[in-house]
Amino acid sequence: MSQIDIRPVTAGDHAAWLPLWQAYLAFYKGELPDAVTHSTWQRFLEPSEPTHAALAWADGKAVGMVHYIYHRSNWSIENSCYLQDLLVEEHTRGSGVGRLLIEHVYATAKADGCCKVHWLTHETNATAIQLYERIAERPGFIQFRKAL
Repeated sequence: MSQIDIRPVTAGDHAAWLPLWQAYLAFYKGELPDAVTHSTWQRFLEPSEPTHAALAWADGKAVGMVHYIYHRSNWSIENSCYLQDLLVEEHTRGSGVGRLLIEHVYATAKADGCCKVHWLTHETNATAIQLYERIAERPGFIQFRKAL
């Protein structure tokens, strides 16, 4: 694989980002109204928003994406960073792009004063879990939620 460049999204990246976002939703068997996708994209471009996105580029093509959100915590003075969405194109998996995207979030969150990065994955996502166990700790918490 050629050189990988990780950079924040710009307004001109929508056409490159959208297929990755749609593939991510399909991977998790999720569907969202177009209005949510549009709003999500607009948030990435608004400097006052706490949500961010970056793309991994190889040979002029986006091959991966990551979305992350800064938020307050009652356990620290500094913000935390929630890595919400991560996808690497199927033919590119195993090449280190996922690690580079996560390391981009680590570096950006640290530079922006966050004290930690945290995320979730589905228990069946064995390939991703293998990577995550090498670059982060598993704290043992179980997620609970209720849609409102």
